[in-house]
Amino acid sequence: MKLVVMTQPTFFVEEDKILSSFFDEGLESLLLYKPGSSPMYSERLLTLLDDSYRSKITVSDNYYLKDEFKLHGIHIGDETTPPPAGYKGHICRTVTHLDMLKEAKRHVDYVILKYIFDSQTEPDKKATFTQQELQEAAHRGLIDRHVYALGGMNLDTIRMAKDLGFGGIVVSGDLWNRFNIHQELDYQALIDHFTKIRKAIG
Repeated sequence: MKLVVMTQPTFFVEEDKILSSFFDEGLESLLLYKPGSSPMYSERLLTLLDDSYRSKITVSDNYYLKDEFKLHGIHIGDETTPPPAGYKGHICRTVTHLDMLKEAKRHVDYVILKYIFDSQTEPDKKATFTQQELQEAAHRGLIDRHVYALGGMNLDTIRMAKDLGFGGIVVSGDLWNRFNIHQELDYQALIDHFTKIRKAIG
């Protein structure tokens, strides 16, 4: 099972140090998610990260950054937006409906299925699937190693995602809710929790 960490949507002072620590602790895939932000800030963050980390980063916006910084690939955040014209390379896509999985998997390296459990970053975003629906989707082969679970991923739900046959999970709130970007400087507890998640993935 693969582990993807999604960044905070906003930039903050200690971010490059925290992300570097994640990579040092074994992170293999980072989703750089900064919706609506100026590309200048993403460029600055990427320049602060070691070159060896960049090949493990997928970017959700400002796709020119993929080639400029030799990133791993691009992320498309909905079911319908086409890849950039002429783009060749790694693609992942987020979908929110089970019936979109089969088609989406044909054109991307992996699909992120969103709202598996109640969101820990967006309290109003609740799980949109029942366990029975997910089990049926897994039985039909819709959920497989090319589908990653997003939404409410934590130490308690990782095992459930594994049992359903997801190929990976995307973690966001369970990490970032443990660190106040406006008030804290000591992020060791955040790194320690990341290590626990990585071990739970196996």
